[in-house]
Amino acid sequence: MSADRPRSSAAAPSRVQPARRIALDVIMAVRESDAYANLLLPVRLERARLSEADAALATELTYGTLRLRGYYDRVIELAAARSADKIDPPILDVLRLACHQLLSLRVAQHAAVDEAVSLAKTVGSNSATGFVNGVLRTITRTPAEVWRERVLAATTSEDDRLSVEFSHPQWVVRAFRQALAAEHREGELVELLTADNVPPRVSLTALPGFSTVAELDAHASPFSPVGATLDSGDPMKLAPVRSGTARVQDEGSQLAALALTRARPVTEGERWLDLCAGPGGKAALLAAEALKGGATLVANELVPARAQLVRNALAVFDAPPEVWESDGTSIGETHPGQFDRILLDAPCTGLGALRRRPEARWRKQPRDVADLAELQSRLLQSAIDALAPGGILAYVTCSPHLGETRVAIQSATRRSGGTVELINTQQVLASVVREPLDLPVAPHVQLWPHRHGTDAMFIQLLGKAGQSRLSANPSE
Repeated sequence: MSADRPRSSAAAPSRVQPARRIALDVIMAVRESDAYANLLLPVRLERARLSEADAALATELTYGTLRLRGYYDRVIELAAARSADKIDPPILDVLRLACHQLLSLRVAQHAAVDEAVSLAKTVGSNSATGFVNGVLRTITRTPAEVWRERVLAATTSEDDRLSVEFSHPQWVVRAFRQALAAEHREGELVELLTADNVPPRVSLTALPGFSTVAELDAHASPFSPVGATLDSGDPMKLAPVRSGTARVQDEGSQLAALALTRARPVTEGERWLDLCAGPGGKAALLAAEALKGGATLVANELVPARAQLVRNALAVFDAPPEVWESDGTSIGETHPGQFDRILLDAPCTGLGALRRRPEARWRKQPRDVADLAELQSRLLQSAIDALAPGGILAYVTCSPHLGETRVAIQSATRRSGGTVELINTQQVLASVVREPLDLPVAPHVQLWPHRHGTDAMFIQLLGKAGQSRLSANPSE
């Protein structure tokens, strides 16, 4: 299949629809260079100047293929009578893209097959082109529902069945089950896996003091008092979004920031820190809330490129908050006890955002949890050290994995020796949200896509023992 010399992608025939070409390019970049589809695809669409319909098709092809990759691989293996790892990766990408059209979309079979063959010519050999044609013709001879029955019949366990049916790696299925079981709601696993495969509606934040939900021409969000949701359409067509006074931001992220800013009234002169601020969405909301209450915010981001994204996100402010490029694990040493409120949106597996970043489910491995847990622990200790007496820390992850949530908090509080204590985060958010959140009784908040329509954000507020520096020294 790879004996002939692959042809250059620059020789792509004009007959290939631009939407399919762009989708394949993004899918390949995700696989080859760990590109982020949500960052790369908008750039490719803008450059191509596609019609609204073609841009929508490219978006569905890209995210749909990435989302259901695991299931499509099982179909391809049955149709090709060989393991997916024995197929040249670019050709496998072409087959996955075609499978999405043949099995999940109402695309004419001949068009999907013909254009897949044309795409195969740009990334593979002549023999690979024939292989693609043969596999896809085999797939078209059997209805989609029959393929589903065949694939599920070939699974070897309940976890394998759920993994294939809902296109999540088995270790993710197990992690989700454990997280739900900790709430005594393991019966919701199928609902969660199903929700992960439904593209989310566009969620917006109206920055307090800069814009209002009413100005967004959208539905008010059910929970966030500064949030709105769009049923459809391009958010950039809204003037507040174009000007930066409103942002595209998941409602769960909004609640994470508001839990910190509205845990108690803001005292003028407070100093706030966003410890891991990139790419800047939560930092912008924090900055707006700080400005309203007379506090000042410092945003920190170690990676220079991400730090620049933070600066861009904060450019709407007349006097933008200072942006540091420091190692977050050392700020507790260099700036001990200096901040009254700290947001630690910790680096994590991102398993809570699989609706928006479907490729993340294939990018992470179980061993990543242990590596990230060590970093999360160091960042937590640094944040605790940087927190002023009487201060509040919000520990946030976009992951429901117990190792990144409850276990991380338990370890940090145990190590602190009574320096920090849990704040009832559910009680705080109950005074913030528009509608009650469906939550089991706990000191933390764990949001879920299937239950709340948000990313699976974990939020735990921590308070540091001692008297606030501002109440102790009102002249400062």
